[in-house]
Amino acid sequence: MAKGLKIAGGIIVGLIAIGACNAATNDNDGGTKAGTDGVKQTTSSGSKSEASAAGKKTQAEEFTDCVNKNGTPTEKTAVKHVTKVTGADKQNNILDNAEIYTDFTGGIVGPHAGEGKLIASAFTSCYESDNGLVTVYDKDGEILANANF
Repeated sequence: MAKGLKIAGGIIVGLIAIGACNAATNDNDGGTKAGTDGVKQTTSSGSKSEASAAGKKTQAEEFTDCVNKNGTPTEKTAVKHVTKVTGADKQNNILDNAEIYTDFTGGIVGPHAGEGKLIASAFTSCYESDNGLVTVYDKDGEILANANF
């Protein structure tokens, strides 16, 4: 009987240790993740206002600021429709994949495919990678355009 209690006690201690390790490493910080540079970035569950309230610009804001500073007039008009950017902050020059979401409709053969190409082109002017791909999506998740950067 004493041997059974020792085994049960060991199992309980093990479960507590696993739970403590899981709680210590759990990334439950309200929609933010530490980026490669240690700066908190807004994830898909975080909102634009949360990132702005923390004093940090979202990836979409950083991208639109770059285009508004260096882009052509048509690129500046097109990026006004950008709602979200992901993957622009984590680059390793091996296989970088950025995604830009817009409020356009119609997909790659729709009426806004040209604006999607302008947005992708503007992204390649703002970001560099040895092997990067940026994809621009419409509001329904359909691809508008993509480009290497």
